[in-house]
Amino acid sequence: MNNIPRQHIYLIGIALFLFIFVLIFSFSLLIPTGKEYRNKRLELRKGNKELREYKLFHADTLETFKTMQEKNRMIIRAFNATFNPKRFEKENKNYFSSLHISRLDFKEYESSFAVYEVNTTSEISSPASFYDFLDAVNKSDWIIGINFPIHFQRENKLIKSSFTMKVYCNNKESNSTASKSVDK
Repeated sequence: MNNIPRQHIYLIGIALFLFIFVLIFSFSLLIPTGKEYRNKRLELRKGNKELREYKLFHADTLETFKTMQEKNRMIIRAFNATFNPKRFEKENKNYFSSLHISRLDFKEYESSFAVYEVNTTSEISSPASFYDFLDAVNKSDWIIGINFPIHFQRENKLIKSSFTMKVYCNNKESNSTASKSVDK
C-alpha cells in the first residue's frame, strides 16, 4: 500500500464516491421518473387517439349537419317565418267561398306554436277544394299542422268545414325576453 501514491488514493476515493452517488441518484430519481415518463407517454398516446377519434366524429357530424341543413333549408326558413293570418286568408281564400281564421289561446300548448281555428264555406258538391287547400298549405311559407277531426256540414249546395291548425314558428318574442333575463 505504500507504493500507491496519495493522489491515486484520493482519485479512487472520489471515483468511488461519484460511482455511489450516480447509483443512488439513478435508483432514487431517474428510474422512478422514467417509469412515470413511460406512464405519461402511454396516457398521451391514448389521449391523442381519443382526440383523433373526436376530430373524425366532429368532421362526420359537421358534414351530416351541413347536408341536413342544405336539404332542409326550406323547412328552417319556414320555421323562422312569422305567421301572418291576413296573408294566409288572402292566399287561401280562392279555395273557399268564405274563409275565417281566428287564434285560439290554450294554456296547455307550448309557446313554440300558435293554434288557429279555421272556419270555411264552399259552394261545392265534394270536398275536393279542401284537398287542394291542404296541398297548398304543404307548399306554403309556414309549417302548419292540420288537426283532426275536420268537421264537414252540408247545407243545401254549401259545404261548411271547421278545423283547427297549429302553426309552428320560432317564437321570437319569448326568445328575446328569455335572452334578456339571462343577461341580467
